[in-house]
Amino acid sequence: MHGAGDYGVTIGGPVRVDMKAVKARKDAAAGASRRGVECSLKTLEGCTVYEGHGRFVGTKKVAVDGVVLDADRVFINVGGRALIPSIPGLDQVPYLTNSSMMDVDFLPPHLIVLGGSYIGLEFSQVYRRFGSEVTVIELAPRLIAREDEDVSNAMAEFLREEGIDVRVDSKVIGMERQRNCIAVKVESTGKIWQVVGTHLLVAIGRRPNTDDLGLDKAGIATDPRGYLRVDDQLRTNVPGIWAMGNCNGRGAFTHTSYNDFEIVAANILDNDQRRVTDRITAYALYTDPPLGRVGMTEAEVRKAGIPALISTMPMEDVSRAFEKGETKAS
Repeated sequence: MHGAGDYGVTIGGPVRVDMKAVKARKDAAAGASRRGVECSLKTLEGCTVYEGHGRFVGTKKVAVDGVVLDADRVFINVGGRALIPSIPGLDQVPYLTNSSMMDVDFLPPHLIVLGGSYIGLEFSQVYRRFGSEVTVIELAPRLIAREDEDVSNAMAEFLREEGIDVRVDSKVIGMERQRNCIAVKVESTGKIWQVVGTHLLVAIGRRPNTDDLGLDKAGIATDPRGYLRVDDQLRTNVPGIWAMGNCNGRGAFTHTSYNDFEIVAANILDNDQRRVTDRITAYALYTDPPLGRVGMTEAEVRKAGIPALISTMPMEDVSRAFEKGETKAS
């Protein structure tokens, strides 16, 4: 709406966002999806749903609120949650995560975002467009460091053009309350500086929900970060137990989790020897303009020494992008 004048559209008065209405619409959309899944499972013939915290009490025995279940095959798909870093003072200030951010029904005057990757950048742009002042602090030398450098630079450029304060190569060394605000102390290029905001979003990564599953009772192995160790067909080290989704460290997207199911089902039911390493991962970063990627980055191709053809096209040479005024990225 702020850019409506570029199309000859005149808006009467300032553009205003009703955050309570924004959240209400989100709740309605997410709630309908959740209720649909619950209803499907609870009415599925032969399926019993137990709602509670399940923990292993034996190799293939799981207890849920006093009920012990056992089976020949067990499939673990417990997801993940926000990783909370050990930063001095963080436990003394209020902070938001990707989950609690979805409960916000107000406009933060100044949102400080720790982490310049997918979750952090998506929320940064959303709240900047709602009207918040936004500062992004990233430890790495550039945003979304797993991508190619030109992609990172393009992302930083259009976010800065929208008024987002992007700080890379910056290490958070402490934080504290200052009246009703949060002061974040940062070290960068040998200098220490401070940014003061009203709200803080911690978006530096994810961790698997495997630390309270009783895995030791089942003898299931994990890696140093808590991800369940699986082979190329998603079997754990214990025969008859598989791990899928975020908790196995082999992908952190809805579609990779679903593909995990496809791989396991194909192997068990169809004798189709599908493997994780056959998967060409595709994903998107939902900023505007969005980032979409399939397969390897240019840097990964060069490191692997694979012969490849590379083509780059500026968006101003794409007719549809030019017509819509969306020529900011390649």
